[in-house]
Amino acid sequence: MRIEVQYRQEDPRAERVRQGIAASVGVQLPQLHIADVYLLEAASLPQDQVLAQVFTDPVAQELRIGGFPADGSLILEVGLKPGVTDTTGITAAQSLQLHGAVDPVVQTAVQYRIPADSVSGDQLAAVVAYLHNPLIQNARVAATDGDAAKLPQTIEPVPAADVPPVERVQLEGLDEQQLLALSRQRLLALSVPEMQAIQEHFADAAVKQDRVTAGIGAEATDVELEMLAQTWSEHCKHKIFAADVQYHDTVTGESSTIHGLFKSCIAAVTRRIADRHAAEGRDFLRSVFTDNAGVIAFNDDYDVCIKAETHNSPSALDPYGGAITGIVGVNRDILGTGMGARPILNTNVLCFGYPDTPDERVPQGLMHPNRVMHGVHHGIVDGGNQSGIPVVGGAFLFDNSYLGKPLVFCGTGGIMPRTLHGKPGWQKEILPGDFAVMVGGRIGKDGIHGATFSSEELSESSPTSAVQIGDPIIQKRMTEFLLDARDRGLYRSLTDNGAGGLSSSFGEMAEGVGGIYLNLDNCPLKYPGLAAWEIFVSESQERMSLAVQPENWEALANLAREYDVEVSHVGEFRNSGLIEIEHQGAQVCRLPLEFVHDGVPRMQIPAEWIPPRDVQDHQVLDRLTAAADLAHLQTATLTLLQDPVIASKEHLIRQYDHEVQGGSVVKPFTGPGMDGVSDGGVVQPLHESTQGISMTHGVCPRYSDIDTYAMAQCAVDEAYRAHIALGGDPDRAGALDNFCWPDPVLSDSTPDGPYKMAQLVRSCRGLYDICDAYNLPLVSGKDSMKNDARLAGRKVSVRPTLLVTLMGIVPDVTRCRNTDFQSDGDEIYLVGTTAAELGGSRLEAAYQEDRLALPGDAGQWRDLREQQNILYEYDAIQLGDCPRVDTGRAHERYLWVAEQLSCGLIATIHDLSDGGLAAALAEGCIGGRIGARIDLPGSQHPVIELFSESASRFVVTVPPEHRQEFAKAAAGRSDVLQLGTVTEEPLLRINSRLGELLFGLEQLQQAFFAMRSQDHE
Repeated sequence: MRIEVQYRQEDPRAERVRQGIAASVGVQLPQLHIADVYLLEAASLPQDQVLAQVFTDPVAQELRIGGFPADGSLILEVGLKPGVTDTTGITAAQSLQLHGAVDPVVQTAVQYRIPADSVSGDQLAAVVAYLHNPLIQNARVAATDGDAAKLPQTIEPVPAADVPPVERVQLEGLDEQQLLALSRQRLLALSVPEMQAIQEHFADAAVKQDRVTAGIGAEATDVELEMLAQTWSEHCKHKIFAADVQYHDTVTGESSTIHGLFKSCIAAVTRRIADRHAAEGRDFLRSVFTDNAGVIAFNDDYDVCIKAETHNSPSALDPYGGAITGIVGVNRDILGTGMGARPILNTNVLCFGYPDTPDERVPQGLMHPNRVMHGVHHGIVDGGNQSGIPVVGGAFLFDNSYLGKPLVFCGTGGIMPRTLHGKPGWQKEILPGDFAVMVGGRIGKDGIHGATFSSEELSESSPTSAVQIGDPIIQKRMTEFLLDARDRGLYRSLTDNGAGGLSSSFGEMAEGVGGIYLNLDNCPLKYPGLAAWEIFVSESQERMSLAVQPENWEALANLAREYDVEVSHVGEFRNSGLIEIEHQGAQVCRLPLEFVHDGVPRMQIPAEWIPPRDVQDHQVLDRLTAAADLAHLQTATLTLLQDPVIASKEHLIRQYDHEVQGGSVVKPFTGPGMDGVSDGGVVQPLHESTQGISMTHGVCPRYSDIDTYAMAQCAVDEAYRAHIALGGDPDRAGALDNFCWPDPVLSDSTPDGPYKMAQLVRSCRGLYDICDAYNLPLVSGKDSMKNDARLAGRKVSVRPTLLVTLMGIVPDVTRCRNTDFQSDGDEIYLVGTTAAELGGSRLEAAYQEDRLALPGDAGQWRDLREQQNILYEYDAIQLGDCPRVDTGRAHERYLWVAEQLSCGLIATIHDLSDGGLAAALAEGCIGGRIGARIDLPGSQHPVIELFSESASRFVVTVPPEHRQEFAKAAAGRSDVLQLGTVTEEPLLRINSRLGELLFGLEQLQQAFFAMRSQDHE
């Protein structure tokens, strides 16, 4: 049966889509109408009036069985390919079942109707390309009424397929080139040394004898090769962070070997801090680097946990599917931490090319960044909102180094009981004889090779099978089922099915007990025809793996039926030292655990640091300050407020649910109009307690153009100072490090690998030093090390990017402050010191990207370009050094600010970051719907005072009644400077040594909210 549903009046989606087509492909459609299509099959369906109740809003929509007349329109219908997860269809089928339908199945599509004579053939092709993703969707065009009659009336089945036999792979005798060819052919993403290690394993006489005796045969199977590839992938094994690095610094002359950056920097600083905690009798760190998420203490009864992941590569192929699987996947990380934590908050930091990038600057084969942004954003919205988890913080970041691969950081925080059944809630165990149980969604071809695909650069040959689509509704049911089962003690351990599917989840769980046996015939499939290796490594969503006591199996299965969640007993844990897999009555995998987890050869990577910029060269900055006048300062301020990085993304962020679960205290927006920016989020997880959790971020990739040591420290400093601004306890916070790097391994395609690796070394050292100074442990993290795209002969690599996510404890949420200026007469102070640190700033970017014209005589800039032998004029606009963190002074300052906040002396507080003081002052006025009168100190040029992004600074306001007490507390401090006062008059007046800058509130708002009117999906 075919059903079409359309709005009685104009569909609210239609104008947005029409404008998006015009903006993205340049086709002006006079009209566009939308209808939703549902194809139904069932043993028995309810009556038509019941169908109308299920599929329509009877006030706004109408339904037609069989479809509406074509009426001469040109029809484009877009639907998911057979076998791709159809979340709307699944939900519709469940609704039909509740209304009495028997075994219903629903497929969905969206129909677009345009006037038949409104587009040419080429224009139609462009519209079709815009409206569908051929990786996961089919597009059908009906140009006549007769064609419309041929549109599908019944569900298109998944093509029938026989189960492929297990392949035996001959490794013996293959040379290096043949081994590499095999790796590439099967998309194993393994190097020659890694392939040789596998070859040597299967050539070992003892291994051969054991395999022959067991009946599997001496040759490797495709199941075994695929499992090793997933487990040894860069995505899962983090081989670059474990490598031996030969580091050379051309500045200091240092030459040293680093035995693992993770071990020597990231884990080392957390161990150092943990030792301090132990000496002080503190019990703050619960579980770090050993589970799906980091766990820290919250109070006497509960612990909290945090994890952030990236989903860059799949989001480049399918932005919606990549993002939704990213958010629901990291939700499962929290659910699989310890004995299970409840997700209570989501965050996301999303990095794209500029949404206004001209089409000609987008390499052929890549989607336009505006389309990627909206697809990713839609996935984040659906993943979080439909799961009932609030989005409490995050950011949008734009840079055209993200044209090749967007960076999609998804984070989740959770809460768990401190003790469960007499044991710590963060501890789990597995015993031999426990059942291996899979919970949740069925297995399909989606997500195959996801881990290995994410370990390589994007190219024309990237696999479409890596695309996944998550279903948050199924996952929500699974979450509630597992938390209920946890409280009843019905399982002994659990983890999520993420990268590598069953091969990774059960492979990791087997380490804790000493072995596992699985029968793939017991795994539920979406459709027949999957090969054994596909079943084992598929990353199909909404799945968890459990270890269940045999005596609890029946109770667990009964509880699952109550929640309408599928559970399958697929094997058992053993202490055999092996991973043993059976399929169709034959053993298809027999791998020693030790080889699977410890057999990968350690990489040897060269690294050489050569500073890319002379940061002492201030000739450009000197020319800029000599030429900049009041008019230029005025224009620069408004231009930066319109910069997509600084400008409000409220029209996008507003679509996230911030209020679900009822714990949100500091929200993404603030002020009378609730459209001012906040420095982060605060959640109150327990309604009976005023203690809260802060969630903040730090990310500044442009600084990596100068020095990744400084970049890493600035990222930590940004996240930490936002935590302080939100009222956080300086001594109770934990951070996550998420590295997204271009390939740093020397090869023919990456001749600058040693420089990129040196950047990684310096960033890790910067991370160690600042975390040690701030007493800030790193509790979890992730790295994504192959963020390059090579398409149409062009390579696009991301800027080295480190996202620092911080979860901290807020002692009293009633004392939280926000960023918006509030009352006439409040005094405004700058806390911190400002230096000539404009390198990597948004001001420098504005000149380089031609968003802001250079002041003064254009000829002098051309002379500078020629003098430096630089091809493009904007490349010469390098404004010196990037911000550097004085960790000792900064930490002392943070302790002082935290004390003033706890005493209630500060009315509002805003950390300074992108755009410097000018942006922070404007945002305070915009958020508060109020004005300010500012007197710059004049000790430096206004360009520096307004636009420097020096670290560790705040703008705070102090009400008149606390003026004397605050002045007394600040006495003798050189880093506290009164700037002016808040005024009722809606004007921002900034007095500088060049004269007065004057901005009307409406003028500031128009610039800051520019993306509202410019953006089209």
